[in-house]
Amino acid sequence: MKREGWFAPYVSGYFWRFLLIIALGALTIFSASSLMYTSGFLISKASIPPENILMIYVPIVGVRTFGTSRAVIHYVERLVGHDTILRVLSKMRIRLYKVLEPQALFLSSRFRTGDILGMLAEDIEYLQNVYLRTVFPSVIALLIYGAAVIALGTFDWAFALLMALYILVLVVVLPLISLFFTQKRQRLVKTERNRLYQKLTDAVLGMEDWMISGRQAQFVETYEADEKTVARTDGALRRWARVRMFIGQAVVGVAVLSMIYWAAGEYESGAIAGTLIAAFALVVFPVADAFLPVSEAVEKLPQYASSLERLDGVERSAADVPRAALFTVTPETAEQAAQAAAAAKAGGQVHIRLDHAGFAYEADGQWSVRNVSIDIPQGRKIAVIGRSGAGKSTLLKLIQGVLAPAAGTVRIGGLDAAAYGEHIPGIIAVLNQSPHLFDTTVANNIRLGDPDAPDDAVKQAAALARLGGLIASLPQGYDTPVREAGQRFSGGERQRIALARILLQNTPVVVLDEPTVGLDPRTERELLSTMFEAMQDKTLIWVTHHLVGAEQMDEVIFMENGAIEMRGTHAELMASQPRYRKLYELDRPQGFNQAAAE
Repeated sequence: MKREGWFAPYVSGYFWRFLLIIALGALTIFSASSLMYTSGFLISKASIPPENILMIYVPIVGVRTFGTSRAVIHYVERLVGHDTILRVLSKMRIRLYKVLEPQALFLSSRFRTGDILGMLAEDIEYLQNVYLRTVFPSVIALLIYGAAVIALGTFDWAFALLMALYILVLVVVLPLISLFFTQKRQRLVKTERNRLYQKLTDAVLGMEDWMISGRQAQFVETYEADEKTVARTDGALRRWARVRMFIGQAVVGVAVLSMIYWAAGEYESGAIAGTLIAAFALVVFPVADAFLPVSEAVEKLPQYASSLERLDGVERSAADVPRAALFTVTPETAEQAAQAAAAAKAGGQVHIRLDHAGFAYEADGQWSVRNVSIDIPQGRKIAVIGRSGAGKSTLLKLIQGVLAPAAGTVRIGGLDAAAYGEHIPGIIAVLNQSPHLFDTTVANNIRLGDPDAPDDAVKQAAALARLGGLIASLPQGYDTPVREAGQRFSGGERQRIALARILLQNTPVVVLDEPTVGLDPRTERELLSTMFEAMQDKTLIWVTHHLVGAEQMDEVIFMENGAIEMRGTHAELMASQPRYRKLYELDRPQGFNQAAAE
């Protein structure tokens, strides 16, 4: 499917607004030119005895009119322009979010945090400037170009062509020269700034480790050195900008002198009145204001191109993600999925079945999951274990419908899991190893599981997660801010708040994706006990590296190289599989036994 560009949809969607902005911009230049023309005439006319008082009064009214209209039209142009571009900017950000959203489970492996922040904060801003600083000024300059040449042509076509040559230098020759000299530097500055963004983001996230290692001075030194490199390139661009401005002003100066010389000649030949010499000379300045910004506008094209390349790269990356969007969903299937999700949510019953399911991220690559068959009726509790890279995460994505199987089937309630799409959160909730707590209150973080839940339901979910004592100790109870990323709480406490969120979501199926990683043995044991007790009636799919707590599962599945190597109850595997028995013994270190004894 062909991707939409980042400009065309907004040009067609806001065509009449864009046309209005360009018309208002042209009227602003016209009002400014008329103001200077009338002012020049008035100054000249006032220096000689007028034949009639109206010869002075009418230009005075014209100066006031054009002076006021210029300010008003310019204000309206800015108002309409920024309102329109902010609307476009909003749509661009939403579009970028929709591009990133399907990759949510893949973001950490595909993009760095600095890249994402750079796209959100910088690349979209650059595309906004395409309209405000390049498209609109360039189109307005072309309109004024044509109008100025035609207006002068009514007096003298030869001189009009000479002025057209001057203007051509400002709107074509100088911008192209400027682009030639700055293109590489503009791209370099953009690249280096993105790299600084990534480096600073990485350093902020790892600030504690920098401090602990005692190498903060080294980071500051290297960062400042990188900044100086960017500053040198940026300085070269600013120096060229000053040179470019000087050349542009010199061309304008030559145009003014040419205009004075031509107007004087016209006066001498009797073609125009002497009072118009100043009028013609002064009108050059506001007209030139329409042409001088074109060079700067063209200079920015490499930065726009770089931003477009990054955004297009994100879209290509999104297209490469083998997700549910690749599964053909007919209107009938979508309706069935919506009804099935609603029924499962209301009745608390769902049956998950994997039949010889397989998946490979590359068409000719290694299978991440192969020939996996699992039957999970409502209320069944299974543990999926195995080393990193065994296929556990891919298996979860298949069950959640994020990936459509390349072989076999994955069905929820008789329908393909990939068909559920946006309805899957009503069936399956996920508690992973590092749930995010937003910088708001405890209650709001829990209520994320059900935004419409009343306070009583929030408190009940917190009680099931055994948060009562913790919340009672907080200064503002449920209204206590958790701080950024939940910094107020320990790892176990953050997991309990996330567990309360899952319980409030109240789905028939809960996936536990290694939720106890990084916790000490005692906290791990207490958290597992809380989870198993609070979710007795739910289907549990527990993915873990550890075997602690496996005895509470109905079935334990051991994966290796994408396939199921061992399966059975904990007791069966302990009795029949020496490898499993050894792993279980190794996974119960002395520290855990001591914690269990306490």
